[in-house]
Amino acid sequence: MSGVLVTGGTGKTGKTLVRELRDAGVRVRVASRDPAAADPDAIRFDWTDPTTCAPALDGTDRVFLLPPVESVDPLPLVEPFLHRAQRAGVRRLVMLGSAIALPNAPSAVEMSAQVQAIRTAAGDGRLGWVDARDIAACAAALPADQGADARSDYLITGPCEMSYPQAAQIITAQTGRQVRVERTTEEEQAAAYRASGMPADFAAALAAVERGIREGHEDRVSTAVLELTGRPPRIFAAFVSDHAYEWTP
Repeated sequence: MSGVLVTGGTGKTGKTLVRELRDAGVRVRVASRDPAAADPDAIRFDWTDPTTCAPALDGTDRVFLLPPVESVDPLPLVEPFLHRAQRAGVRRLVMLGSAIALPNAPSAVEMSAQVQAIRTAAGDGRLGWVDARDIAACAAALPADQGADARSDYLITGPCEMSYPQAAQIITAQTGRQVRVERTTEEEQAAAYRASGMPADFAAALAAVERGIREGHEDRVSTAVLELTGRPPRIFAAFVSDHAYEWTP
């Protein structure tokens, strides 16, 4: 029996991917630490519990893999799963990787409902902000591509680079919610992450990512969304407009 296992299936990208695949008639198993009792294809999966791997993989031949978050080196947890997936006959694996944001961190919409400031050590550095719906659409396209010459990795970005101050201006202009940017140092940001409960090494690594943004290392865009889905990626202003009812004070 064929099907797709979606790890992190209840998160922002995973939930959208599940919907995309099911709309296309693909059988999907939704894996998460807290599976929905109402979903017959939901199953418990926890990176820290190896006994959940085999049941999650049983009967699937493709996997969307969201590595464990809050880990500087997730390989010790992921590698045994990859070996098990190979033995189980998984034909294709699509992994979501990001050096920019935590996959389970609050989205822009979720944050805006609680705060009126973006606290960052990235300064005016720019990055290719991408809509989670576009990430999911790309992931949905990849498992169906079984060509031997398929690329092994894609840089998925939005259509243009944008700084945090620019994002704040767009949110403010379109929603009426005054969003300001609070500039901080890398050390202060790391301390704030630690105070929120993150492990110290991961907090330092995440704050260092913001330094990389400030220094221009993430100022880049790609055509991956267009290549994989046949349509251009959504612009940030369109994302804000689509969620205006959630952003409005």
